[in-house]
Amino acid sequence: MKIVCAPDSFKGSMTAMQAARALADGVRAVVPDAQCEVVPLADGGEGFAQAIADALGAQFHIVEVHDSLGRPREAGFWTAGGSAVIEVAEAVGLGLVAACDRRICSMTSAGVGELISAALDLGVEEILIGLGGSGTNDGGAGMLRALGMSFIDEGGRDVDGSPECLGKVRRIDVSGLDGRLRDVRVRAACDVDNPLCGPRGASAVYGPQKGATPRDVKVLDRALATFAHADPAASAHADKAGAGAAGGLGFALSAFLGASLESGVDLVMEGVGLAEVLRGADLVLTGEGSIDRQSVMGKTISGVARLAREAGSVPVIACAGRIEQGQALTDELLRCGIIAAVPIVPGPCSTDEAVSSGERNLRATASRVMRIWMARAEKSPWCSR
Repeated sequence: MKIVCAPDSFKGSMTAMQAARALADGVRAVVPDAQCEVVPLADGGEGFAQAIADALGAQFHIVEVHDSLGRPREAGFWTAGGSAVIEVAEAVGLGLVAACDRRICSMTSAGVGELISAALDLGVEEILIGLGGSGTNDGGAGMLRALGMSFIDEGGRDVDGSPECLGKVRRIDVSGLDGRLRDVRVRAACDVDNPLCGPRGASAVYGPQKGATPRDVKVLDRALATFAHADPAASAHADKAGAGAAGGLGFALSAFLGASLESGVDLVMEGVGLAEVLRGADLVLTGEGSIDRQSVMGKTISGVARLAREAGSVPVIACAGRIEQGQALTDELLRCGIIAAVPIVPGPCSTDEAVSSGERNLRATASRVMRIWMARAEKSPWCSR
């Protein structure tokens, strides 16, 4: 019996790899000879790079970059088979700056450019970038400056890439952009469809989460609009779905590095070869910390279900620490190919207790699922494969 264990992380409790191994351990406790395929997954957010790195056995590299406040720090990225995997939160993550120190109008994404440059130094042919967790709102200007571009004001002076200066930009000089990028494919994991500016733009929707006041939001939005329209060719990318991701990094990657903005879970599933792993599988166990209506709208478990369906309608069971109640969600899960959503918490407990016992609970849940699965093997059409 072939069982594919392909969960996302259970945030705060388990990494995707820990969750996948817990599922496999639970399966083997009931079916010792089961062929368990351990495939940790992620969407475009936290854990994107780690999931791909774990599956591919990628090599980890540590380099010195600058965080969003310009402070030196060490950050890492992974390489495997000619590809580099980068997570912007490694360099300019929101969690790297204490709330009391966040100055959104002066914070930049330069560290992301430094990570890209370090990857180019290794001669990679492809760069995969996870956009989740960014703490900046500079339209990717800091990243672009770190890669050699310049921003010119009306007096012909070079200005920096901070949001407070972007409103002065009248011309963008791309001549200094690192030439090695011409030969590299850039793909960005992007799970939002926000444009760069406006009421659904980076500043209005995500700025407040990063410490922006209502006044800051207006200043930031005007600055990003000015920046985007300083280059006629680039301005067309400002309205693209995903341009507002990671404080506008989606815009800069698309407009100036030629990056494709792709579904994070699709990019991860492709990177780890999930479609191939699913061939011949009898059952897929997936999961994440919380299953709700968003889970069936491009998140990990829905992506797994889609590939499982394409692989021959392999049945999928999802496990979670929390499951939103309601028939509407149950119907949507069934429509996308998830035959059951199973809570892993055995009974009433505090959040801290649930988080600390996550791996133990997930193992026990996987065992419970397998006992039921085996008992029904001769009766259910889902089980007779």
